[in-house]
Amino acid sequence: MSTIKIKAVKTADIEQIIALYKDAGWWEESFGNGEFIPLTIRNSTVYVAAFEGTHIVGMGRAISDKVSDAYIQDVVVLSSHRKKGIGKMIMLEIIKRLKKRGIDWIGLISTPGSEDFYRTIGFEVMPAHSPMLLMPAE
Repeated sequence: MSTIKIKAVKTADIEQIIALYKDAGWWEESFGNGEFIPLTIRNSTVYVAAFEGTHIVGMGRAISDKVSDAYIQDVVVLSSHRKKGIGKMIMLEIIKRLKKRGIDWIGLISTPGSEDFYRTIGFEVMPAHSPMLLMPAE
């Protein structure tokens, strides 16, 4: 494997980001051509991408009040590059950047089955809490 570099970014190639979402099965037709992606990158407190040369092979981001709390979202690595430590590198870089800002409450909602991955980084299931989502009105 070539050298992977994790970098914080404020812009990224939209097509490469869409390819990550599609590879993960997270892309919906209603997302159109991804015109919202530059805003999610720019408005995230931390947005990092994993680069193999100029090709983006992974990404992750955190949203936060920039004072005390942050949520990590959208951590994904191309399926062709998984099981090589790239996801962990992305997570550790996000956590490092959040802690540097003094943010000490960092949460996430994991995809079912990925809990063990997050445990290796130090996350724990919050048994007394339930993730919830506001559903669209019928």
